[in-house]
Amino acid sequence: MSISVELSKLKHENEFSPFSKPYVSVNSIRYLTQSLESNHLQGDGNFTKKCHQFLEKFTGAQKVLLTHSCTASLEMAAILIDLMEGDEVIMPSYTFSSTANAVVLRGAIPVFVDIREDTLNIDENLIEPAITSKTKAIFVVHYAGVSANMEKINQIAKKHNLFVIEDAAQGVGSFYKNEPLGTLGHMGAYSFHATKNIISGEGGALLINDERFIEQSEIIREKGTNRSQFIRGEVDKYTWLDKGSSYLPSDLMAAFLLSQLEEMEEINKKRLIIWGQYQSCLEPLEKEGYLRRPFIPSDCIHNAHIYYIVVNSPDIRNDFLKYMKENGVQCTSHYVPLHNAPAGLKYGKTFGDLAITNKVADQIVRLPLWAGMRSDSVQRVIKLLNTYFRS
Repeated sequence: MSISVELSKLKHENEFSPFSKPYVSVNSIRYLTQSLESNHLQGDGNFTKKCHQFLEKFTGAQKVLLTHSCTASLEMAAILIDLMEGDEVIMPSYTFSSTANAVVLRGAIPVFVDIREDTLNIDENLIEPAITSKTKAIFVVHYAGVSANMEKINQIAKKHNLFVIEDAAQGVGSFYKNEPLGTLGHMGAYSFHATKNIISGEGGALLINDERFIEQSEIIREKGTNRSQFIRGEVDKYTWLDKGSSYLPSDLMAAFLLSQLEEMEEINKKRLIIWGQYQSCLEPLEKEGYLRRPFIPSDCIHNAHIYYIVVNSPDIRNDFLKYMKENGVQCTSHYVPLHNAPAGLKYGKTFGDLAITNKVADQIVRLPLWAGMRSDSVQRVIKLLNTYFRS
């Protein structure tokens, strides 16, 4: 019996630990089957409506529209605020290309500013100095599901008459001063990509918090037509009214998403337990100066989307990633700063030296974390961390 136990333990210690795994909800298959049987597989079917209702109730947003990606939601927001050629939009460089692409596709210019060293969010104190007569908006990214300082950012935006768009791709189920991320600016964008907490494979949502954008958002989302009004019986035919594109997800995608939304609290709870294990067990390594752990401001409630550490040099980061891979654990870095990327150099502008962004990009490591990750798997990662830094 003891030999069997030891063999089982050895097998687990040698197994591969991926960086992320998608979580399949209890009702996923049932809802997908119902969607197939409904014969309404295109967008805006019954499951899409249920997702809209769920998200509107959960967030309090004036309007929520599912899209096929967070990228699509950001593109819609850029159209809705009428970004034009030559306009400038202030944003962090430490983000995914979608944040900037939504701006560049309108002919506008992303202006990259540095991030805070504690939260890795846009440094709110650098926004106002970067404003010019061409500035039209601020695109805020809530890194790792931890809110940026929205109080200060909204004060700046109001003073200078700027739009605020939240890239809350990582922030579904996170809060700032008890308000859901995505509801603190004029509009917010969610992601339901397979790597996120709440998933539909691909997918996103646009949260509209300013009623002047509601009617136009439906037109843009439906190829520039008033098809949404036609479906509701408000017009007898629909026609092309304005610029737009096809931003709808299929109802199959919405069916899977609904099963996830219904378990959002439980999914995030599972992730928070794992995040908490990392945070507690790695405190001694931080105190000894080997690494820096995430910081959560007191007015933020996060969703445990990412657990990261920042090590002391790029060489250590690269060596550590190699060590973890050799031991069957998939860790990863994160963004290449947009201001250093070829497209960022071509289409964007930089305000300041972005020293923190450059440092973090070279020294960050994200650890494995997914709902359903076993406690012993987490402890194995922690054990490897301790062995590496203390050997």
